[in-house]
Amino acid sequence: MKFFFLQRNKHGRIIMITWLLLLSLSTTSTQDGQENSVLRCGPQNVTLDYDSFLLKWEDDPSCSVIRDGLVYELQLLTADKPVHNGEVVVTPAQIGSTHSWKWTSHLPSQCARHSVRLRSQYNNQSNPWLQKTLPDQGVILVLPRDQMFEVGSTATFCCTVPDGESIKTMFLLNYKGANVNATKISEHVYSLTVHLDQESENWSDVICETTKGEISGASFHAGYPPSDSSLQCETQDLETIDCFWNITRKTEDVEKLRRKYLLQGSPCKIGAMHQLGKCSQKVEVDAAERNWTLTVTNPLGKLELHDRADLTKRVHMVAPEKVAASTVNPRNISLKWSWTVQKYSNLNLTCQVDVSDGDSNTKIENFGVGLTAAVIKDLIPHWDYDVRVRCGTAQHFWKWGDWSKSVKIRTKGDVPDALDVWMKVKEDQTVISWKVPLANQSHGEIFDYKVSWAKTKEKNQSNQTNVSRSNHSLTLTLDPSEEYMVTVTARNINGSSSPSTIIIPRLNLDKSEVKTSWISGSNGSFFLSWPVSPNASCGYIVDWCPVFGNCTFEWMKVPPNRTLTTIFSKNFEDGRRYLLSIYACTERAPVLLQRREGYVRETKIEAKLFKLKYKQKDSAVEVSWEPIPLEKQTASIHGYILYYQDKSGNIFNVSTDDPEATSLTAKNLNISTYNFTVTASTAVGLCGNTSINVILNPPADQLIMLTLISLGAVFLILSVSIIICYRHWACIKDKVYPPIPKPVLTENWLASPDEHTVRPLPFDQSHYSEVLDVPELHDKFRPPQPVVGQDYMPFTFSQTPKGYYNKPLKKLQPCLTLPTTGLTSRPGLPCFPINDVFPNPSYNLIVQGEDQQSQSHPEIQDGMPIIDSGYQAQSPEESFSTAELEEEPDSPISCVSTYILLPQKTSK
Repeated sequence: MKFFFLQRNKHGRIIMITWLLLLSLSTTSTQDGQENSVLRCGPQNVTLDYDSFLLKWEDDPSCSVIRDGLVYELQLLTADKPVHNGEVVVTPAQIGSTHSWKWTSHLPSQCARHSVRLRSQYNNQSNPWLQKTLPDQGVILVLPRDQMFEVGSTATFCCTVPDGESIKTMFLLNYKGANVNATKISEHVYSLTVHLDQESENWSDVICETTKGEISGASFHAGYPPSDSSLQCETQDLETIDCFWNITRKTEDVEKLRRKYLLQGSPCKIGAMHQLGKCSQKVEVDAAERNWTLTVTNPLGKLELHDRADLTKRVHMVAPEKVAASTVNPRNISLKWSWTVQKYSNLNLTCQVDVSDGDSNTKIENFGVGLTAAVIKDLIPHWDYDVRVRCGTAQHFWKWGDWSKSVKIRTKGDVPDALDVWMKVKEDQTVISWKVPLANQSHGEIFDYKVSWAKTKEKNQSNQTNVSRSNHSLTLTLDPSEEYMVTVTARNINGSSSPSTIIIPRLNLDKSEVKTSWISGSNGSFFLSWPVSPNASCGYIVDWCPVFGNCTFEWMKVPPNRTLTTIFSKNFEDGRRYLLSIYACTERAPVLLQRREGYVRETKIEAKLFKLKYKQKDSAVEVSWEPIPLEKQTASIHGYILYYQDKSGNIFNVSTDDPEATSLTAKNLNISTYNFTVTASTAVGLCGNTSINVILNPPADQLIMLTLISLGAVFLILSVSIIICYRHWACIKDKVYPPIPKPVLTENWLASPDEHTVRPLPFDQSHYSEVLDVPELHDKFRPPQPVVGQDYMPFTFSQTPKGYYNKPLKKLQPCLTLPTTGLTSRPGLPCFPINDVFPNPSYNLIVQGEDQQSQSHPEIQDGMPIIDSGYQAQSPEESFSTAELEEEPDSPISCVSTYILLPQKTSK
């Protein structure tokens, strides 16, 4: 009862306390729930993109109780090492939405083990880290792949390999850039940094190779963002807009880099682009200025081009159609054409007609509203032309329209143009020549030419002749003392040309007292200039022809207001001299003003040009040659040089500057052999070398001196010889010319041979000391008798009716050999066999014995030796020999065929 009471007494307090406790518990429970909710607020649904490294997450629902905002902390780890810290602030309004965070690394995310930590923070309280790690690929990778880079930027590539692999090398392929840097990050990761300073030609590659030989790679392209320029818009048909711009870099070869174009926001269909882009759209053309915008994009950038224009003032007309000739005449034609754009008929147009004859173009302009016709004048008859037309707006002219297709038109024929006539006078021969009409001058096929001539005072009495079309000159024999008028015309199917007249003067132009000056050609031509002539009423004529050979002359005419010209000719030859004449064209005969001579181009003269001769004058040699013919002078000769070389190789020269010289002299030469060479000095060097060898003879004064010295020496020798001979004359006379005894003749020496006989004359060899030579005895009447046989035979003297002669015997001795005792042999005495015996009628020796001396013998003269040795008469036929002479003192004397040896009588 008591407990219950207490309860009743205390019931109100308990309830109150209970309510207070419940209220307290409720408040505590609410605060703890809020705190627990805050502590549970954090990220959820976290994702990490593999390629872009983009982190996304959402708030936990418990975060909705937060009214002051929330902060998320982020931490980036590479290879488990923190490399970056960041945070994301979430405002109360953003709570409950999706949040993101992106990090840009110098390496692709796959190049290393990347992780992201994320946690929320509120009132300095942080939740635990939530970590997100990119998965390992487990294969060899080179990243990034198929990327576009702008030229001038730096690109980093990495190569990763799985565990158990290592990288051997990493390099570029198909890229010309040289600024490359490779870095080792770890055993499994390499990076390659490239400064892209050049545009890729196409795709370039980064190659990675492992130590096991496995290869992987990635492609990239270095290019530019769009850089097109100069947008310009116009219209052709007043219904369509055509916009053009410059394409600075062509990149359509790379598909991903192809540019995309939008004109006024509408896509443009772009074909193959070169340097000029074009985009067309149908628009409403009105007379008002508008802005035209072209947008250009590619993976590396975006560009907008703008142009502001009134298209009615920018009309680029299309080409005319159906261009044709409505009327064709010899010297003019009428053209017509049509338009495919009907709106052109209301426009004020200017049209340009281009007329071409193959060598030149002429443009003719015509004006009119909706112009569709034009007339072309001053054409060449019988000539082909190409004609085309284009037009533009006369008011607000923008640009010329497109050319029409070319149309070929031939004009009708006409008579030939007047001929270009000239003349050359040589004595009484006058050559009239005319140039062959060109195709644009003949106006059709030439049939023939007609030449008429007459004295100027007798014009009615003219002579004429027709010349075939293959000939273009005529030689006339005219009176040099008369003035003639010559007229030449050409004829074709349409008629004869206008006459061309030239006056032939009375005096021969070639004999005019005009000096000839020198001219040098250049570049295969001659440049001429001359002073103004008051007589040149119709201009000037310049003619030329070779100096030697056939003078096939050519000429050209110069208008009166010009006093210079350059002469070209297909007939000019190098190394040939030409004569050029300048005439003043007057109303009467032409007047010669100047003459020039020269070469278009000088060439070297051939060797052995000269025909050399030489003449020695004392110690000088004059080398001469004949004048050089003009046909051999392929260059102008300015002088000559004479080179001469002696045996020692010393070279000397003498020269002259006279081109007309025909000799040169080398002076003060030594007596030797010289080689002389003559050469001509020309503008192209020394030419025509010709040599000759000369042996110099002593000069005449030296010859005279040598002759006098020689004669003096001979005279001195002779004088000494004479003096010596004079002092020893007696001895010399006895030795050379001893006294010769006269023969002793009988009174009857002409008797018969039987009356006189020759007896041997004995002599004592000891009584004589020398042998005298007796002249040879010749028989004038008996021919020589040959030697009989090969044996030597003795001989005897026999008397004949005419005298004595040597009679050959049976044996002859080759030579009588006398004892040397008492005899002196003379040098030079001939000793040879007796071959012939010659009788001597004027000198026949007769020797008689003592018994016959009284009968008859000639008187012995003084000085003659008397032979008295007891001579005994013997038979005329008795023979003797040298053997008998040696044994018997009384043996007969021996006679040699050439000499008779007589002993001299010794003094007793």
